[in-house]
Amino acid sequence: MLKNIIPIVLVILVLVLLAVNIRVVQQSRAYVIERLGAFHSVWGVGVHFKIPFVERVAKAVSLKEQVVDFAPQPVITKDNVTMQIDTVLYFAITDPKLYAYGVEQPMSAIENLTATTLRNIIGELELDQTLTSRDIINSKMRALLDEATDPWGIKVNRVELKNIIPPREIQDAMERQMKAERERRESILQAEGQKASQILVAEGEKQSAILRAEAAKEAAIKKAEGEKEARIMAAEAEARAILQVQEATAQALKLLNEAAPSDQVVKLKALEAFTAAADGKATKLIIPSEIQGLAGLAASAKEVFTDLPKAP
Repeated sequence: MLKNIIPIVLVILVLVLLAVNIRVVQQSRAYVIERLGAFHSVWGVGVHFKIPFVERVAKAVSLKEQVVDFAPQPVITKDNVTMQIDTVLYFAITDPKLYAYGVEQPMSAIENLTATTLRNIIGELELDQTLTSRDIINSKMRALLDEATDPWGIKVNRVELKNIIPPREIQDAMERQMKAERERRESILQAEGQKASQILVAEGEKQSAILRAEAAKEAAIKKAEGEKEARIMAAEAEARAILQVQEATAQALKLLNEAAPSDQVVKLKALEAFTAAADGKATKLIIPSEIQGLAGLAASAKEVFTDLPKAP
């Protein structure tokens, strides 16, 4: 009975031992393996078997990018202004072996290194440069920290100055300066608004004057065209009247010719025409001989009728 139990127990112990020493390495992680106290290898993603009592996992390392927010550090600028600056560090472990054996307490080492580097950089800048040169400071710190942490298997990807806190009196002065700047910009905007308004008013008056001038021009043109049309119509009416008179005269002559008038009738018509001409403004008249004879005849007839005795 005992002989049957011992093999079963041994099998169970072996299975438990195998299960305990099987390791599954997840994505973005790495295991640093030591064999008999010395570095042996780095396990990547997959299933691995650890030799019992011979190998051990010295360190499990995350390969993801990590973010560390360091507490504010006191720094002094070139013009002797003390301020508080806190930084944010973005880094990733690129070599698990160096990270495991390079430095003791890597996070503390990085924090102290960041504070020292920040003091060195800010000590070369004045207050105004510190407040306006964040990008330059970030770039310098990233380069210096990346170079310093490379032997530790750490890659510094980015460094950001989170807050720059100057002394209270300087903050008050900066607030007054910003207030004055806002008031100056407000005054400039108001002046530009008034200028734009005046330009719009002037432009409106200009357009109004142009419209009035164009209206006056159109009115003058219309008036001239009306007077022109009136003169044309009057001339056309006068021409039609003259044409009608000429047509009537021609018709009368035609009828007179068709009636075959005697010589006395022709002379009488000539006398009527002469009388009409005499009523005009002519100062000299040339009287044809036929009309002179007819005029004498008319005068003699008048005398004869004058000498006749009047009826009692």
